[in-house]
Amino acid sequence: MKRSIVLLSAIAGVFIGSSAFAQRNPELIAVYRWYNPKDKTYITLAENQFQEGQLLNWKFKDKTLLFYAFRDPGVNRIAVYSWENPVTKDQISVAQDEYTDDQMIKMGYENKTFQFYVSNVRMENRVEVYRWYIPKTKDWVTMPEEGNTDTYYKKGYKRKSFQYYGVRRTADEALYNGEL
Repeated sequence: MKRSIVLLSAIAGVFIGSSAFAQRNPELIAVYRWYNPKDKTYITLAENQFQEGQLLNWKFKDKTLLFYAFRDPGVNRIAVYSWENPVTKDQISVAQDEYTDDQMIKMGYENKTFQFYVSNVRMENRVEVYRWYIPKTKDWVTMPEEGNTDTYYKKGYKRKSFQYYGVRRTADEALYNGEL
């Protein structure tokens, strides 16, 4: 019994410590995915891009931490922008130079908004981030690679495409002190 309590306390400490480190690092910003069951759409947002109360008022739920990104430009970093499609109520996050502004406008998107910076090169404490298409709802969803590819294919997700590298946060303190 004591061993179980100690183990649970240690695991909780790891998660709390990881979260606290990322929150204390002024260079990083948390990136979340939200879901709107009414419109059946996902959105990818940087922390405080919208107030959480406003998102809840707009009927978004299931806030999920995806990865951490950078607030400022730097070496081997690219910008990520949010675009909205008013007809489909879709939001998509697009890395710079992934599509031209003209291409996005021709696809019906508008309101290009800067979100954050991410790595465009693989490094030790990075996680690959992909965009998936959900044909059933005609929606795009951003997801870090977590080895669940088969699960998403079974759920009907298609067109998995690599976008960039986010900053992964783990309990390994050596990674925290590694190069960002």
